[in-house]
Amino acid sequence: MSTLETGTIEPQSGTTVTLGASGDAVVIGADALKVNTIKDAGANTILTSDGSGTLSSVNSGLAGNMVYINSATASGDASLSFTSGIDSTYDEYVFMFVNINPVSNAQNFGFQCSTDGGSNYNTTVTSTTFRAYHRESGTHYALEYLTADDQGQGTAYQTISPWLDEASDASGSGILHLFAPSSTTYVKHFYSRSSAMDAGPNIQANDFYAAGYFNTTSAIDAVAFKVASGNFDGTVYLYGIK
Repeated sequence: MSTLETGTIEPQSGTTVTLGASGDAVVIGADALKVNTIKDAGANTILTSDGSGTLSSVNSGLAGNMVYINSATASGDASLSFTSGIDSTYDEYVFMFVNINPVSNAQNFGFQCSTDGGSNYNTTVTSTTFRAYHRESGTHYALEYLTADDQGQGTAYQTISPWLDEASDASGSGILHLFAPSSTTYVKHFYSRSSAMDAGPNIQANDFYAAGYFNTTSAIDAVAFKVASGNFDGTVYLYGIK
């Protein structure tokens, strides 16, 4: 077997390089093929990358896969916001919040939506919440509805992880689903689930659920996250699902 070593292969004419004949298998070593656009034999785009890992032009045949859009990290910040990337491209948007740790003890972590590009986060929301918990001592546990964390046509930040502990080893993590935010016909539904280390004096594991809808037919184009009071650390990742 002969070996060809070269730095660049270019077509003799045009812009297409053909490797092998029809029916041949071309084997390329791991991490050896680096392209920003992948197309099939019919020149249909499978996906496009900007060179930094952000994908666009994802073929509908890949529908259902999560496509990374953006992320934001707080380090002693009051809030995180996503003012781009939320549009009609996807029918569902998923936010993963990881290791949210407040500076002050017993803080609720929540989110709100904007219909004006992030100028205001006060969209009317109706929601319901409940949790299961179990204390570290093993002496107390329950499944309960939390009226303090739900809203009926409210405009406050919606809690998605309550009573976070400020301890250096404590945090809350979870996932938030937001559906069809760009619709101008329907209200905007959401649901979330989180797991967190609940603040003292009775340290416990919290399994918290929230669901509801933003009662607006205006398109939601920005989402913000914060704790009820003070600053926090943590990262929120944004994904789209077609």
